[in-house]
Amino acid sequence: MKIGYLGPKATFTDLAVTTIFPDSEKIPYDTIPECIDAVSKEEIDAGVVPLENALEGSVNLTLDYLIHEQLLPIVGEIIAPIQQHLMVHPYHAHHWREVKEVYSHSHAIAQCHKFLHTALKNAKQVYMTSTSAAAKFVSEHPHLPIAAIANRLAAQEYGLTIVHENIHDYDYNHTRFIVVRKQNKPLDIDSPLYAGDKTTLVVMLPKDQPGALHQVLSAFAWRKLNLTKIESRPAKTGLGNYFFIIDIDQKMDDVLIPGAIAELEALECTVQVLGSYPYYII
Repeated sequence: MKIGYLGPKATFTDLAVTTIFPDSEKIPYDTIPECIDAVSKEEIDAGVVPLENALEGSVNLTLDYLIHEQLLPIVGEIIAPIQQHLMVHPYHAHHWREVKEVYSHSHAIAQCHKFLHTALKNAKQVYMTSTSAAAKFVSEHPHLPIAAIANRLAAQEYGLTIVHENIHDYDYNHTRFIVVRKQNKPLDIDSPLYAGDKTTLVVMLPKDQPGALHQVLSAFAWRKLNLTKIESRPAKTGLGNYFFIIDIDQKMDDVLIPGAIAELEALECTVQVLGSYPYYII
């Protein structure tokens, strides 16, 4: 398979793709829309883009582009830990505490605030477009006293030495990546990382109806369908108009989820199934 992903190489998205699709051809794209468009044009078999981070929240660009621009089915999800490491050129490995500048993405630097404030409090923090770009920059300037914050794959890709592992503030930080395809075809993956199945719905509430959201949630509650996430996003049709993205903690069945959808439609809600898919935890 040809798997596109939000690049560049050696980012956390690349790490997720490499883990779940080890034998596939990987193609990086500069932006989330470019990756999703490539799936729609069938330039690639599937695309992997970030959907949500435990610290930063949802990736709104992914949600909005899928809903409003390219409505592609979700066929899989990858949940990956975000483990940040401090790395330098091997030339500076023995005196890394003397580095003058630390390069990384702004989110990565923010996620490592405690370590930087104590171990490298005098080093200037420089923002890059990605953690991988930071690692690449450090590798290309071996004689500068600089370091990068990135993942283990970036260190391997650019020949850097990890001098301090797991410098992130929170160990529970994870990112959800979704896999989208042109057709709703299941992934042919036999992985020990398989952890279960989800179904994602997009629900538009009827206008000016008191208690509508309560009625929507009740349709799932009395059927004992566990909702792992419910999130609102602007419908882009006027101020105050929203749709809801709802994740159900099971695969599409023949009775319960179709029954809930039918009940929502009877309440004059608009319902669309965005995908019913397996998820994998790295």
